[in-house]
Amino acid sequence: MKRTKAVVLFSGGLDSTTALCWAIKRGYDCRAVSFNYGQRHRRENKSARKIARLLKVPLYEINLSFPWLKASSLVDVRQKLPDIRPSKIGRRGKIPSTYVPGRNLVFASIGVSLADSIGASSVVLGPNIVDYSGYPDCRPEFYRALEKAANAGTRSGVAGGKIKFITPLINLGKSEIVKFALKLGVPLGLTWSCYSGGRKPCGHCDSCKLRAKGFAGAGFKDPAFDSNGKLRKATESQRK
Repeated sequence: MKRTKAVVLFSGGLDSTTALCWAIKRGYDCRAVSFNYGQRHRRENKSARKIARLLKVPLYEINLSFPWLKASSLVDVRQKLPDIRPSKIGRRGKIPSTYVPGRNLVFASIGVSLADSIGASSVVLGPNIVDYSGYPDCRPEFYRALEKAANAGTRSGVAGGKIKFITPLINLGKSEIVKFALKLGVPLGLTWSCYSGGRKPCGHCDSCKLRAKGFAGAGFKDPAFDSNGKLRKATESQRK
């Protein structure tokens, strides 16, 4: 039986890897797309390659140049990454300096281009409820609008088909995502979330702190900090 094709926007991080594994478990014939757009944490691309090979998913690596993105601390290494207290991460408020203008719009458009080219019915992404408290391009209404536009302006859409935007994690917090990832058998030890992009996670950036809260809430130690990349139960003090 021929499987339905899906394009997965894939960074090699916790959320996008969980979304990819969800799509595989649902029986989709997946194609993954990762991006190098000058981000300071290009280390994530290495994780994307390893995970794609492990899961036997074809990976398209896209190089993009955004010379005007110096306003983002995720791209400009001269800027200091925000170091926010864990209790304030994920709260609704001003847009963080790590926001990259229009990034998800560009990524999603490339995902649609690939989907339209190969006859895929879906573009799968990993935005979630924690991220869209600060990033406007992680909100559900953004993806609903994109889906409408994609089907008005693609061969698939005008021919009577439909390209869906699927966001399986959109209503989940980080601890819920970690628990979901465990059920799916996600190779968590290979995922990368740190914005600093060093050899090991910095533990101080927003992404590291969100991830740490997620693992603590799920009751596990983050395998990214284990020399063997193994998932272990957290002690009582590590859960706090």
